[in-house]
Amino acid sequence: MSEWLDHSVVVDVDVPVETSWELWSDLEQMPRWMKWIDSVHIREDNPDISEWKLASRGLEFTWHSKITNLVTHQIIQWEAIDGLPNRGAIRFYDHKNGKSTVKLTVSYAVPALIKWMDNLFLGRLVESTLQSDLNRFRDYAVAAYQRSAS
Repeated sequence: MSEWLDHSVVVDVDVPVETSWELWSDLEQMPRWMKWIDSVHIREDNPDISEWKLASRGLEFTWHSKITNLVTHQIIQWEAIDGLPNRGAIRFYDHKNGKSTVKLTVSYAVPALIKWMDNLFLGRLVESTLQSDLNRFRDYAVAAYQRSAS
């Protein structure tokens, strides 16, 4: 029996929402700012399905995700269709002043015993890693935007 753990993190990005969206929606680029993501490959026969590989400290997990909701410049929502059970959404907020906010929500299933034994440590580790990933995304997006503007 497993239970779901949920985590949300937010970052303000000094680029227009279109830039945040364009960079994030290119899923294969995600390992550039997501520490634990080793690779992402979009299936050629179905671009709504992607193959993911997470690698950290000798552990490796793979899964296929399907995009379940996509609204340009607003949201990309997904869920795993096999492998590591997970789901989530990345939301984009336009501040109309050349700035945007990005909010990442990730949920994943863990055995009930792990949740009971280690909920606080696991939650802090995942949230701090996700926040660091979003901070790296912010820096990546600002640098990409500055390069495109020059």
